[in-house]
Amino acid sequence: MTRNINTLLWLLFAVLAARLGLTAILPLADTTEPRYAEIARIMAETGDWITPWFDYDVPFWGKPPLSFWTQALSFKLLGVSEFAGRLPSWLANVVIVYLVFTLRRYLHPERNSEAAKSAGLWAALIYATTALGFLTAGTVMTDSFLALGSTLVLTSLVIRLQGGPIVWGWLFFIGLAIGLLAKGPLILVLTGLPVFLWVATTRRWLTLWQQLPWLRGLLLMMVVAAPWYVLAELKTPGFLDYFIVGEHFKRFLVSSWQGDLYGNAHEFTRGTIWLYLLAASFPWGLIAVAAFGVSRWRRQPAQQEWLSLEKGVGGLILASALSPAIFFTLSGNILWTYVLPGLPFLAVLASSLWPKELCGRMPASSLAAVLMIPMLGIAAAGWLSLHPEQLKTERDLVAQVEQLPGMSADNLFYLGKAPFSARFYSRGEAHAVEQTTVIDRLESSNLEKPMALAVEKGNKAMLRRLEGVTTPIAENRRFQLFLLTPSATTNANSFQDKSKNGGIDYNASNDHPLS
Repeated sequence: MTRNINTLLWLLFAVLAARLGLTAILPLADTTEPRYAEIARIMAETGDWITPWFDYDVPFWGKPPLSFWTQALSFKLLGVSEFAGRLPSWLANVVIVYLVFTLRRYLHPERNSEAAKSAGLWAALIYATTALGFLTAGTVMTDSFLALGSTLVLTSLVIRLQGGPIVWGWLFFIGLAIGLLAKGPLILVLTGLPVFLWVATTRRWLTLWQQLPWLRGLLLMMVVAAPWYVLAELKTPGFLDYFIVGEHFKRFLVSSWQGDLYGNAHEFTRGTIWLYLLAASFPWGLIAVAAFGVSRWRRQPAQQEWLSLEKGVGGLILASALSPAIFFTLSGNILWTYVLPGLPFLAVLASSLWPKELCGRMPASSLAAVLMIPMLGIAAAGWLSLHPEQLKTERDLVAQVEQLPGMSADNLFYLGKAPFSARFYSRGEAHAVEQTTVIDRLESSNLEKPMALAVEKGNKAMLRRLEGVTTPIAENRRFQLFLLTPSATTNANSFQDKSKNGGIDYNASNDHPLS
């Protein structure tokens, strides 16, 4: 048994270490990672820890600040880099892995035995090597912290029901506070739904009340989370209306919702979230379904015991695993990351379907399943690191401009809209400029300083016009870069009034957050 535990432990360490290493290899590719990284970079630069800023003059109301706090702090301590931006998500994932291990151990009849530790390590390893679990373990996004909060909440409740110490009762409410500061009231739905389903079917209302310090715990939750909401509304009035009503109701119920100030709504067929769950849990979701079906068909009793000290604990874990998919079933505006909070509990359920492997030598098939996603991730990252031009990133283009004699990122202009990765890698110095403005300056020879102009490859008309003036000096997957120099007789007053808002017209409608 000790040998098996050591094998599982080393495998888990290897997977986590590999994912940590990958965080430093790849550049940030548009749009999610550099968008959130740029918000955190601005927070670190300005020292404004209350309001996340989408740009220097545009507040970001789409998410609470917990992930930005951690990323900005990481930038402060380690410098602005891909590794520093992704490190907080990796650390959050490590905590989730530990919670999965602890939860599975508490479900074992002998929680302090080597068999219980082996079961816990299996569950942790399964979660760490799911497709979405491995991907989000080192990605600049907010979902890792939402998953951390929901996992802490539901794990704490199950452990209390399994006879765990009272500290887990307090951690239940700390988890709610983390979720509120990571992604808002959604945490109340994703954790409240499975708890309600469990207590409604088992009639354990009194047990639920007794196992948690409800009054003091809710007070603790409010003390931790509420002050930021108050300060955010006071600093930028209108935040609560946009975030609570828009982001938590209209976003999911109105597929054509046009109120998203920071992105585009996603329209998918209702029920698509279940396909996302299958993809996110790969390969373990398919393996678990197959193993469960085979055991039922052969009528094999479960050999790995699962001791529930309270009625319906297994159902509570199942509800915790499926609640994100259930909640988003009727929503058309979804992403596959929405199922992430359920994966830790799917891993706990799946770990109980390999009873013989938990107590003996790991078969080659199980080792292959464990290594599948990490090896694919390492191979893909290695290839992309050698071919960064295949990514939608402006890292190299920004670096090329900064290497030009007498130029810096402040000389870099993007026609129409600056990508988030350009803004991040230029430390907010890359600009956006309208096409008509460039044409006017070219025709009047009114350039104040050298301009490195990036034009999308699809803009054939502008490319032809520029090629009549000069030749491109560089290009990447999306843009061609032209160097435009001022005439000797230019007058001052050209681009100092250009937009630094990424080319987005925030005054285009009355829905502007500052209107």
